[in-house]
Amino acid sequence: MIQKILRSGDPKLRGISKPVQVIDNKVRAIIIDLKDTLMAQKDPEGVGLAAVQIGKNIRIFTTNYKNFRRTVINPEIIESSFKKNPKKKSRTLRLYEGCLSLPNYYGPLKRDSYVKLKYLNEKGEETVEVFRNFPAQIILHEIDHLNGILFIDHLLKQKKPLYQLVGEEWKEVEL
Repeated sequence: MIQKILRSGDPKLRGISKPVQVIDNKVRAIIIDLKDTLMAQKDPEGVGLAAVQIGKNIRIFTTNYKNFRRTVINPEIIESSFKKNPKKKSRTLRLYEGCLSLPNYYGPLKRDSYVKLKYLNEKGEETVEVFRNFPAQIILHEIDHLNGILFIDHLLKQKKPLYQLVGEEWKEVEL
């Protein structure tokens, strides 16, 4: 079922989400709600959604970007670093990042472009997987949500601007 997404001022988004103890029908229902809610987002379109964003304080998120679809439970970052490809000169991703909890706001956030992650999939199977580039950015963004961190926190630390997209026009806004 499609759920309401909490907005950036909601204090629930600042809490640290609790680990999932057992994948039962309640957890499966939350996963369905996450997928339904993410798929329903069209303006702006989303690529990831954490359970905390729909008011559920547990360590689950889902992604949906082209062929990159995952449901991640209890993620643990094993390694996160710059690109592992020595032919590439860029060491971090520099993409405009946004958030469904702060719709139509974006900033030029720098994130590591390589993440090795251990997590449980929907079936409860332990999985270790490597993500690179944009999928790595999605993973790191969603894990931040589980830890009570919003992308604007990183923009402030990196002293980067925040922009609002109004129609087709970008406007810089104060943080």
